[in-house]
Amino acid sequence: MSASKRCAPHHSPDAAPALNPTAKAIPSSCVQAIKDLLGPQAWLESGQDRAPFEVDFRSIHHGQTPLVVLPGSTEQVARLVRYCAEQQIGIVPQGGNTSYCGGATPRPGNTEIVMSLRRMSRIRSLDALNDSMTADAGCVLETLQEAAASAGRLLPMSLGSEGSCTLGGVISTNAGGTAVLRYGVMRELVLGLEVVLPDGRVLDQLRALRKDNTGYDVKQLFIGAEGTLGIVTAACVKLFPRPAGTVTAMIALASPAAALALLAELKDRLGTAVTTFEIMPRVAVDLVCRHIKGTRDPFGAAHPWYVLAEISLPQADSDLAGRFESALADAIAGGRTIDAVSATSDAQREALWRLREAIPEAQRHEGAGLKHDISVEPQRLPKFIEEGGALLARIIPDARLVAYGHLGDGNLHFNLTVGGAGDALPAASGQVQRAVHDLVAAYGGSISAEHGIGQSKVAELQRYEDPVALALMHSIKRVIDPRGIMNPGKVLDPGQAR
Repeated sequence: MSASKRCAPHHSPDAAPALNPTAKAIPSSCVQAIKDLLGPQAWLESGQDRAPFEVDFRSIHHGQTPLVVLPGSTEQVARLVRYCAEQQIGIVPQGGNTSYCGGATPRPGNTEIVMSLRRMSRIRSLDALNDSMTADAGCVLETLQEAAASAGRLLPMSLGSEGSCTLGGVISTNAGGTAVLRYGVMRELVLGLEVVLPDGRVLDQLRALRKDNTGYDVKQLFIGAEGTLGIVTAACVKLFPRPAGTVTAMIALASPAAALALLAELKDRLGTAVTTFEIMPRVAVDLVCRHIKGTRDPFGAAHPWYVLAEISLPQADSDLAGRFESALADAIAGGRTIDAVSATSDAQREALWRLREAIPEAQRHEGAGLKHDISVEPQRLPKFIEEGGALLARIIPDARLVAYGHLGDGNLHFNLTVGGAGDALPAASGQVQRAVHDLVAAYGGSISAEHGIGQSKVAELQRYEDPVALALMHSIKRVIDPRGIMNPGKVLDPGQAR
């Protein structure tokens, strides 16, 4: 007996397909039918097993699902999606569950199943000659980095969550990371995709081609769509030659403007060797050194701002470190920077990176905080930080601005923190968010640079996005997913569809 015959219809079979069907709890008969369809070992049902899948990484969004499904192949994903399309059951794809915006968390009410692809973790091929790798979407990013390294290649996507985030997740959120300055965001690293569409068909564009000009590049629709248009089941990604030399330095500066000037100077002198350029304020270094065991300030005195810069070249260059240090020495002598410390070992490099990557953890230890993931054109960031800091100080005088991140590509994590309970922050969170996002809009920037929209920024996208672009998004969603089963409630507000 087929699975569809085991279950009473989740919605009236006579009802026309709807982009925003009335959400109802999934009947137990449908849950059983899904279990029968997948077979044993491919689902989790107990409350204890489901619990980690029902809350987001930051414990802000909480939902319920009657079942977590664990398909082991693209064919299983397709069969399951076909059944859910027939019954109009919502599907929430979930990778490593590291989303900052609740993009992989089900809504309350047991109206959706969660689909984890963690069992789909096979590297299908690695072609060092073509600098490409094809892998299942459930592969952990760090595992893929290690596989590339074993073949003498580099997968340059690097995130703080790389030990748990998955390939499908970083593609579906168009992740950024620390090497965007040189290698670009995830969209620029994807060569091909395999995607299960909302009707269960499989889109097979899993090709390792650099050039393919045959009509619309439809795979681009699914990169950054956060699982709202289909489920990425595999991808082919670009690899690069491993750097023969890498030099890392922490640089002390007086201001973000001085950091931007140093970036321009390093680009002039070192070109594309400039790989990473991360900015941090003094308050961020203080938080990390106070709360994170084993960290310390690499300088003998406190400075207003810091940059973590990394220089790398694929070919051997015995003078790389010398040219980098010479550029920094000239900047110090000219008064454009204050001081610099270069790593002379892997341990020192890891210690410098720890100061940068532990900032979110240190903020959690410090107490209440508000986070914003914004971007503006790099040359406008110094003025934005100054104006934004003054604006937030008027709203919450006791809060401290922790503005840090990817200066080279214009992306800042524009956060506030207050020690202790921080009662003023939750009370003013709406006012703070509106002030920050209005300022971002005034600067022609983005309210979500690399974290996506998820469920926490749906209204913000509706407020700030160009109306024509927003209408196109709704049109695309309506055509590809007319029943609205793919990650319902994320990215777009179905009530605003035109």
